[in-house]
Amino acid sequence: MKNIKEILQERILILDGAMGTMLQRYKFTEEDFRGERFKDWPDPLQGNNDLLSLTQPEAIATIHGKYFEAGADIVETNTFSSTTIAMADYGMEDLVYELNFESARIAKEVAQEFIKKEPHKPRFVVGSIGPTNKTASMSPDVNDPGFRAVSFDELRIAYKQQVEGLLDGGSDMLLVETIFDTLNAKAALFAIEEVKEERNIDVPIMVSGTITDASGRTLSGQTAEAFLISISHIPILSVGFNCALGASQLVPHLEVLSSKTEYAVSAHPNAGLPNAFGEYDETPEQMASQIKEYVEKGLVNIVGGCCGTTPEHISAIAEVVKNFSPRNLIIENI
Repeated sequence: MKNIKEILQERILILDGAMGTMLQRYKFTEEDFRGERFKDWPDPLQGNNDLLSLTQPEAIATIHGKYFEAGADIVETNTFSSTTIAMADYGMEDLVYELNFESARIAKEVAQEFIKKEPHKPRFVVGSIGPTNKTASMSPDVNDPGFRAVSFDELRIAYKQQVEGLLDGGSDMLLVETIFDTLNAKAALFAIEEVKEERNIDVPIMVSGTITDASGRTLSGQTAEAFLISISHIPILSVGFNCALGASQLVPHLEVLSSKTEYAVSAHPNAGLPNAFGEYDETPEQMASQIKEYVEKGLVNIVGGCCGTTPEHISAIAEVVKNFSPRNLIIENI
């Protein structure tokens, strides 16, 4: 089977869409989140989507399958918040390794089923590593700007535990995503490098930042170019942006990345901007027509969807990009 670097030379790869959007369709109750195993858990668990890998694994597997059927080459594990830092909200810090391992195992199992059916089309699992709910370079307290809710070392240790579970469960790649604070991302990347060194392995790493508003900056104040420069010392497969903005608003930032980097460029935007109810209204056709601009301009190598996107969105995107060549790459650089 060809490896991911070779395939990136040949075509634009499709990443999946939103896990949360699909899980909302199930309308799971508190009891569904708890399952039998956690029925007496002292904290409320509804909303802890990552836990569903343990209590509703069939739903998670079904969603991965729907994205593969829609044309995805890569699915993300259901582990966006599977760190001790984020799981502290539910008192579930001790479950972190299991959450990551099981989520990766489920995704890998589904990927292998599809590879069996279509050996000509490799399918990949990327371990999703979210930003946590704390920021290392800004204070959460306006009256104490020097205060930090988390240290670099605490982040590094938490991410290392997550990475070990994701790799042991079968992840082919790792995705440090939705980066609003590059210092958090650096802790994740540092942890990944530690694990790679300890295990003497190489694993492709995708990095995806988030431009939070019309200023064109991340929450911690970096422009697209500054963000790129600050993570470019790490050997990565791809760099890109996801979440926060809709597809059309991302274009100028992708243009910056595309012109400045030798890595592959990825984009998985939201289905437009949220409406007054926090929902995303952009149809698959609307979103795909905007993403067409990415491929017409030769800006990307990997595209998918974030908040509000579904298998229908991914199918429409896959259909639009299939006739376009990927952005040019020099394979030695990725």
